[in-house]
Amino acid sequence: MPAFTLPPINDNPDGGWGPSTSNLPEQFKFKDIPYAPYSKSDKLGRFADWNDLSSDNRQTAVGLPSTQSARMTGPGGRRREGNQAFGSGAASAFAYFHVEDEASFSLVDNKATAPRRGSGFTRGRGNARTAANYSTRGTVRGARGGATSRGGANQRGGGRRGWRDWEKNNRTRESSVVISPQWSMLEEIEFHRLSKLRLEVDEPEDLENYGRLFAYDKTYDRVTTKTERPLQPLDRMKYNPTTSDDPVIQQLAGKNVATVYTTDVILSALMCAPRSAYPWDIVIVRDGNNLFLDKRDGGPFDTITVNENAADPPQDPTPPNPNNPTEKTVPEPPSINSATSLSLEATYINQNFGFQTVIENAPPPAVDFAHPNPFYGPDETEPLASCGYRYRLFDLGITEDEDLKICVRTEVDAYTPGQNAREGQGLVTIRALNEFDPRAQGAGGAPDWRLKLDSQRGAVVATEMKNNSCKLAKWTVQSVLSGADLMKIGYISRANPRDNTRHVILSTTSIRPTDFAAQLNVSLANGWGIVRTVTDLCMKLPEGKYVLVKDPNKPVIRLYAVPPEAFTNENDDGSEEEDEEQESAA
Repeated sequence: MPAFTLPPINDNPDGGWGPSTSNLPEQFKFKDIPYAPYSKSDKLGRFADWNDLSSDNRQTAVGLPSTQSARMTGPGGRRREGNQAFGSGAASAFAYFHVEDEASFSLVDNKATAPRRGSGFTRGRGNARTAANYSTRGTVRGARGGATSRGGANQRGGGRRGWRDWEKNNRTRESSVVISPQWSMLEEIEFHRLSKLRLEVDEPEDLENYGRLFAYDKTYDRVTTKTERPLQPLDRMKYNPTTSDDPVIQQLAGKNVATVYTTDVILSALMCAPRSAYPWDIVIVRDGNNLFLDKRDGGPFDTITVNENAADPPQDPTPPNPNNPTEKTVPEPPSINSATSLSLEATYINQNFGFQTVIENAPPPAVDFAHPNPFYGPDETEPLASCGYRYRLFDLGITEDEDLKICVRTEVDAYTPGQNAREGQGLVTIRALNEFDPRAQGAGGAPDWRLKLDSQRGAVVATEMKNNSCKLAKWTVQSVLSGADLMKIGYISRANPRDNTRHVILSTTSIRPTDFAAQLNVSLANGWGIVRTVTDLCMKLPEGKYVLVKDPNKPVIRLYAVPPEAFTNENDDGSEEEDEEQESAA
């Protein structure tokens, strides 16, 4: 059998743990490594005791040096004397010595947090104080009215959001027009480049005036939230055809009175492009030396957006994924507070508010312009709405020798009684802002109009200027282009937040378009600079059809070259379907 030898045991005659330094073998001695002897009777105390911070015990509170391990502090700052620890009298490399003056040391807080009263809400505005409360006291929903008011989860001043709110901002919008792979992109311009453009344009020249105007009913200026009026649906005919379908513009183009032809709706969208968040597109046709800016039927210019510039704008339901069998193939019906539903509701409200706020069958009489409505045919039986079309000529030339003019068809909705509308005096444009549900997603932190409109109108207007910056800017530019003296803005709300079919007029305000443009920080010189830049780009291109598309998710516009038959198949298919329906009905 192999021999078995016990290993050497180095006993410590001093009674401590581990070997003694005196009889430690030479091979186990570690050179230049400090060693602190310790005993079995040593008691491990607190590493740091913040309850007793007297000057003579501050060292014990900060650490546990071996030279003072015998004197510990108990709960409540009471000292307790322990037995002399083994090795405490020896100099140790692990002893802690203060080299800096700690006279400035002070305790922040050593008291327990007092219980909070109430329902757990604190008053605040989502500022630094609320942030400090959140970091020291846990979750704080800052504010009056709970999580949806200032300082709360959906606060206007920032702060915490819901755990799924990140997904809302990451949702991608669809383009207003399908980009075909056959299209070739010619130019891409970022909004920050457009914002730097400037061009001063002189007063325009009036070419022709068409249509009939009714007087504005001033009684709507005295409507308040306590004397609200119901919004009445009225059947009136109002036309807004695209540029190429306008017979007056076709006549003016035949006379070569201008180089560019468009309407105020299309032009205002281009001039206010840096403010836009939703996608849009403009069809551009280069015909000889003429340039026509058109809109598509059923495109984004036929409806009005709602809270486009809000931090969390209204959303449409996500369409089902056909590649995922677990999802429903049939899309869910849109909510009344979805982006599409609100857009249709706002368009309906604007049309009927303009129809209702004019005087049709009582003095003062209607004013007829030099020419009748160019779009109202002899077979039409429905009454015409109050509308005047003013064809105006703007000079975009930089030098006196440069001949670059744009002809714009502008619209006015009414005239002020006592003014000479035939001479362009007292012209009025009528628009309407709508409130759907202050508590719904996409409301943008808007206050309740019935509570704030009479007493704090400034807060309501400021919120609308923030959430609908692009829409208000386009309305203002349209009013300036038409030469209107006043712009009437109505505040329309739902009679019931859950019903989008019944509305009431809460108030109406009057403002001069130039003054409102200054409040909105709308620069007409910047808008004309954008128009001139796009015009120069298109005039360098050969004859053909192009489309200017605003990216649905980025602040960028792109110019594409498209085939001549683009955007015409839809109209042809629609006309064929209408012919088939008429034949089947006959």
